[in-house]
Amino acid sequence: MAINVTRSSLPDFEEYCEEIKELWDSRWLTNNGVKHKQLEKELKKYLNVSNITLFTNGHLALENILEAMGFEEGGEVITTPFTFVSTTHAIVRSGLKPVFCDINRDDYTIDVSQIESLITDKTVAVIPVHVYGNLCDTDAIEAIAEKYGLKVIYDAAHAFGVTKNGVSSACFGDASMFSFHATKVFHTVEGGAVCYSDEKLSPLLNDIKNFGIHGPEDVLYVGGNAKMGELHAAMGICNLRHIDEEIKKRGEADKRYRERLSGVEGIKLCARQDGVKPNYSYFPVLFDGEKFNRDDIAQRLAEKGFNTRKYFYPLTNSVSCYRGKPGCEVSKTPVAYQTANNILTLPMFAGLERESVDSICDCILSAK
Repeated sequence: MAINVTRSSLPDFEEYCEEIKELWDSRWLTNNGVKHKQLEKELKKYLNVSNITLFTNGHLALENILEAMGFEEGGEVITTPFTFVSTTHAIVRSGLKPVFCDINRDDYTIDVSQIESLITDKTVAVIPVHVYGNLCDTDAIEAIAEKYGLKVIYDAAHAFGVTKNGVSSACFGDASMFSFHATKVFHTVEGGAVCYSDEKLSPLLNDIKNFGIHGPEDVLYVGGNAKMGELHAAMGICNLRHIDEEIKKRGEADKRYRERLSGVEGIKLCARQDGVKPNYSYFPVLFDGEKFNRDDIAQRLAEKGFNTRKYFYPLTNSVSCYRGKPGCEVSKTPVAYQTANNILTLPMFAGLERESVDSICDCILSAK
């Protein structure tokens, strides 16, 4: 049986059935039901935030917070192309223009030394991306944002449960978006959330994610449908009970990978970040393209039943719908381009057996 790059964590079947049992009595399956409210409350506590709004997925969470911020159409948003295409799509679909900043070579997050050079009189926000659970240089970003009066919205899809000097990743910037997709460390099968500092955004976000309906007899906004249902919220409630143990199990696989692959010429692993408590969401390996060829390694592993992912590849500024458009030149983001062409994420999930990790590493090292 093949081992995929990730495997969704699930509670015991009986635990989930018990959690959803009352829904069969109430028949209340969506529209801010008891499970939705419970998950929201428990996530506030776990993430140590004052404001959180749940969504049907992380993408719509990002679109909705951009809408709620009230940016004028045509405003520029500095971001990175080394991300899932959803980040860029959310900016464009909100009537804004992405301005791509390169990434740094250490942790693949946005290169803060280049941000100021990209700021113009049209810049309204920065959307940095926490990558693989690695956190951006939040201190530098916040200083730049304060200097120029910009909003900071973090794409924290990879950073659930991560802390920096004891501070939750949900607390940085003006807002942080999380994905609760089935492949994430914490999931609700499909789902997402946005955490934010301004409590006045709460009623607005709840309105626009529900068709713009405000009260029983009026519609104030041209909203959409981005509500999290009760069955998904119930899955989140169950998974949240076990999240710390799940992260611990991922850490065991991460440790073994590092024991086997650290210090190998031609292989680069992400270094630990000072003060950061990780969630081990992914295990990326950067190959040099000479001693080790990324595509060859991926093929070798696939033949042995280990599925990997070229993640993130291709860059969002090089996919068909953006390629060739002004500002999307990959030559302007050379580090991101080189990284995308040589990065491979190896299988990583709670319960990944040590023997499997060793087999993966043996296959990689034998390719020298």
